[in-house]
Amino acid sequence: MATITDITPAKGFYDYEAKYAPGGSSHVLPAVLPPHVFEAALRESELAHTAMGCRGVSRSDFRYDDVKDELVLLEVNTQPGMTPTSLSPEQAAHVGMDYKALVRWMVEDASCPR
Repeated sequence: MATITDITPAKGFYDYEAKYAPGGSSHVLPAVLPPHVFEAALRESELAHTAMGCRGVSRSDFRYDDVKDELVLLEVNTQPGMTPTSLSPEQAAHVGMDYKALVRWMVEDASCPR
């Protein structure tokens, strides 16, 4: 599952309210980016996920400077939220995976290797 979300906070800063309050931010899926930036973000997310040994769902946060055409990886979140305003369930739905299927996949993928 991979897509990119563009987040715009309702009140100028992406704080607790912007993250968790209904209407605190708007999400555009997929983010409208130049194709080379979109592909770079997907590629760098996958590389970071693999390099860190992540399993299941992770979310990579980036900043894109459109003036400098510069994409910067900020962090890899290995425990993304599952609230009504969280990005992972929203992104899963965007690519055709409902909440129940997402949770099932996360639980099944969380098992320890034998």
